[in-house]
Amino acid sequence: MLIVNQDLFVPDHELRFSFSRSSGPGGQNVNKVNSKALLRWTPSWNRSLPPTVMERFLARFGDKLNSEGELLLSSDESRDQKRNQEICKEKLRAMILSVARPPKVRRKTK
Repeated sequence: MLIVNQDLFVPDHELRFSFSRSSGPGGQNVNKVNSKALLRWTPSWNRSLPPTVMERFLARFGDKLNSEGELLLSSDESRDQKRNQEICKEKLRAMILSVARPPKVRRKTK
């Protein structure tokens, strides 16, 4: 389970990973090992995040969704497949955390 904060989480069954060959560091090993991680998450299927958070998420990151409504995040920063998977989860966590709080109401100054 991806825990965003004490109130927000995304269940593991909503996160789908696929792996491919990485172009990152690894020397000759880069041609043999599928270490690049690609995270697919469909926000419309999510039932664990509050609707207000989901609305702000779609308003802010809606342009990053593909035609099927999936958010695609990838990582090939590490040689390790598991580490790249964790980096993808951290990217998603940071995105959700950035919209977790409602924006402050702007008041007009004199």
